[in-house]
Amino acid sequence: MSTTGKLFGIGVGPGDPELLTLKAVRTINEADVIFTAASTKNSYSLAVEIARPHITKGTDICSLSFPMIKDKVESKAAWDNNARKIAAVLEQGKKAAFLTLGDPMTYSTYGYVLKSLKAVMPHAVVETIPGITSFHAAAARLNRTLVEAEESLLITSGAYGGEPLRKSMDGVENVVLLKAYKNTADINTALQDAGMMEKAVAVSKCGRDGEKIIHDLTDLEARKPDYWTLILAGK
Repeated sequence: MSTTGKLFGIGVGPGDPELLTLKAVRTINEADVIFTAASTKNSYSLAVEIARPHITKGTDICSLSFPMIKDKVESKAAWDNNARKIAAVLEQGKKAAFLTLGDPMTYSTYGYVLKSLKAVMPHAVVETIPGITSFHAAAARLNRTLVEAEESLLITSGAYGGEPLRKSMDGVENVVLLKAYKNTADINTALQDAGMMEKAVAVSKCGRDGEKIIHDLTDLEARKPDYWTLILAGK
């Protein structure tokens, strides 16, 4: 009787290899196969580079391609196809790790893959290991409290501008805008309208080479877009 393997979804943190948990490091070291998400344009994976010091020499590293598009049908086809690749490894009884930046359950490709895996392999055994998020790392870098007492915290995407903030600004004292790398003028307008511009700070590539801390958010409008940019703001 064959024994089905196990998939570990592992958050490798925001960029500093020392910010992986002890459990993540041990599991990566013991994995038979390492999976990671990559663009269809290239096979580079920042998650693998972060975890590289903890990957056992000779471990099979498999890059799964995902199209960065809005077409839900094509995207789902990619998720299902990659889930089947993972399932094939698990059926061999192997221990697999899917590496993802930050935390696996926060704006992560892993979440989509997990849904597809449950569909194509309902009996799959999965364990998710949390990771430090970029916004927690940025708050620590700035020595800035994210939220306290009875305050609220909104965590949302800024990829398409400031509309998510506009929809939720009533009663929200603090906000994290992830992927704030484009439509920055609209984000700034939304922050201004919410009364959060004065206490807004942007951090790019937190904890990595090329890290930038931007206190004047109008500078973002003139900068070359950097996907690894987030904004912490509050009233």
